[in-house]
Amino acid sequence: MVAPGSVTSRLGSVFPFLLVLVDLQYEGAECGVNADVEKHLELGKKLLAAGQLADALSQFHAAVDGDPDNYVAYYRRATAFLAMGKSKAALPDLTRVIELKMDFTAARLQRGHLLLKQGKLDEAEDDFKKVLKSNPSENEEKEAQSQLIKSDEMQRLRSQALHAFENSDYIGAITSLDKILEVCVWDADLRELRAECYIKEGEPRKAISDLKAASKLKNDNTEAFYKISTLYYQLGDHELSLSEVRECLKLDQDHKRCFAHYKQVKKLNKLIESAEELIRDGRYTDATSKYESVMKTEPSISEYTIRSKERICHCFSKDEKPVEAIRVCSEVLQMEPDNVNALKDRAEAYLIEEMYDEAIQDYETAQEHNENDQQIREGLEKAQRLLKQSQKRDYYKILGVKRNAKKQEIIKAYRKLAMQWHPDNFQNEEEKKKAEKKFIDIAAAKEVLSDPEMRKKFDDGEDPLDAESQQGGGGNPFHRSWNSWQGFNPFSSGGPFRFKFHFN
Repeated sequence: MVAPGSVTSRLGSVFPFLLVLVDLQYEGAECGVNADVEKHLELGKKLLAAGQLADALSQFHAAVDGDPDNYVAYYRRATAFLAMGKSKAALPDLTRVIELKMDFTAARLQRGHLLLKQGKLDEAEDDFKKVLKSNPSENEEKEAQSQLIKSDEMQRLRSQALHAFENSDYIGAITSLDKILEVCVWDADLRELRAECYIKEGEPRKAISDLKAASKLKNDNTEAFYKISTLYYQLGDHELSLSEVRECLKLDQDHKRCFAHYKQVKKLNKLIESAEELIRDGRYTDATSKYESVMKTEPSISEYTIRSKERICHCFSKDEKPVEAIRVCSEVLQMEPDNVNALKDRAEAYLIEEMYDEAIQDYETAQEHNENDQQIREGLEKAQRLLKQSQKRDYYKILGVKRNAKKQEIIKAYRKLAMQWHPDNFQNEEEKKKAEKKFIDIAAAKEVLSDPEMRKKFDDGEDPLDAESQQGGGGNPFHRSWNSWQGFNPFSSGGPFRFKFHFN
């Protein structure tokens, strides 16, 4: 009896005639085996039933070595190979069984199953027909007839697929091939044909899936590796392209197309890796130059142009070159309107240019496509704060400097404006009052923007001199009075200027 749930039981559910393995009686005289071979076979059968496949296979190897003409040993070793998923190794053993014992229908039927899976339809049909002629059991006869019908259907579908392909009806070919490959799952040629159809229909990733299977099903399949590499390359995945073309060269180091493609991919890969390393080091100008070289190295594939421009956009944004960043990011977004990276980088550039509405719009669009991105959420909140802040008092605008201005530029602008708007320069009372207000704003701007901590607060959308901003609402904005600045020397920041104040 076969124990329910045992390895042999599970095999029997997939390959019904493997149950012959357990019930096969060992006739020593007929098979001409010695006691050692019989011992190996019995022990192997027990190990196989227990699920110890590797150990069982070792016993069957020993049995075959001990008696090379023992059909039982070959059959049981084939069974072990199949249990381990090694159908290629099982097939020669089944063939040897049939050579040694022509009327062993279970082995012939099983070989027919494997041949059908491999897409060798003529050979499979031959086995099924011979089973029917060899006085099979009732179950074997039903199985052989069923498989013959299935094989005939596969022949018909294959003819349809080839005819459709030859007439450029790639969708029709794929429809037929889908049905065939449900049965002929190990047919490398049919998978390669379906891959070609997918390529023609603009579905490269599906083609890659079939070609990867074909590269495993067919030995030394350099053509499959070459095609996989070129498809990855066209998709812009240079790293996977490089990996696959190396597999081709492992099989044939003199393969001309693989070698030529390898040199191109390696050159491009090196440029991209170098550019990314420069970005990590904050060397954005050098990184931009590298990505410009990428576009020159591979001008014919748009994916590399888009990805290069996306990274150049990032470099300009991080290097605080907003005009250039906005221009390049916009080029990327014309090609890919939903490119989240370009949207984020352009939004940052818009912030530098104080174009807060535009920044908010980019962040909101990016958030629609990636709502869990913390960087987008923080950027949007910052843009909204800055927009609100810009409607009040903007220290950068007061001094007439950019948001990315250096401290030296801030001090220089402050000195110029302080001299221009000092109240002592005005005699008319109305003009003096206006000048006092202006001077207070100028001095406050200098105080905030020349202090790194206060400037950071302001850049994040918080006015460090504004009570409402500091306390989260309530109270009036805090403005220092003119008297609070009396005695304050606006030119005492280390420069050569000294200015004496005179107040009436």
